[in-house]
Amino acid sequence: MNGTALLGLCGAGLVGLGLFGVIVRPEPLRKILDFNLIGTGVFLMFGVVARRGGAAGLGGDPVPQALVITGIVVAFSATAVAIALLLRLFAATGEATLNAQEPRKPPTDGERS
Repeated sequence: MNGTALLGLCGAGLVGLGLFGVIVRPEPLRKILDFNLIGTGVFLMFGVVARRGGAAGLGGDPVPQALVITGIVVAFSATAVAIALLLRLFAATGEATLNAQEPRKPPTDGERS
């Protein structure tokens, strides 16, 4: 097994672990981290695709490299927004879970003070 195949298997393993975590874990912060794990696996597989062209004696393919760089920036931004929303949820409700609760009924005219 060469290095390219090993890196491809590692990328597939990261995607698999991330999918498992997204499906099994109910906590929002863990889901955010699992989505980052999936993204890391995809970036690694794109890097392997770019490397295969370089291993054949050609220059590395710049398109997957550009996608990986752009994807890293977008993933970082999306993670920052998701964590900010999670912090806002915690500040508003006092807990960082998304449990389904009965919706509160709006107060009627007689109940308003």
